[in-house]
Amino acid sequence: MPKQKPTNQEQVTAYIQNLEQPLAETITFLRQIILETDGEIAEHIKWNSPSFYYSGEIKPFDPKEYKRDLLVVNLHRKESILLVFPTGDKISDTSGFLEGNYTDGRRLAKIKDLEDAKAKQHHLQNAIKDWISKIEK
Repeated sequence: MPKQKPTNQEQVTAYIQNLEQPLAETITFLRQIILETDGEIAEHIKWNSPSFYYSGEIKPFDPKEYKRDLLVVNLHRKESILLVFPTGDKISDTSGFLEGNYTDGRRLAKIKDLEDAKAKQHHLQNAIKDWISKIEK
């Protein structure tokens, strides 16, 4: 019997298990917060990183618009975790949590460590809720 491909959730879990501490603990915390914010957020590995997307009903759209993609975890910098919101310019954020003014609509949130993630939890959840409220269903 051929071996089944791991589920999206299993792939994200395996990715995190291969990270060193304390980074793995911080990513696990962020993952939990993101998934708990809304029941229609799902996860997978995209662009070689844990990524989160809206799994509910949505109006048809051009896939290049990334309307389903909520955020991608970027671990390429050693000093911080970047949470990349591909369509972050649609999020109303006056707290300063989201940074950048990229022409492609991206916005970033920087997380230094677990303590910083806990301090920014409320801002992360508010950004996610605002993003979801603007989905064309």
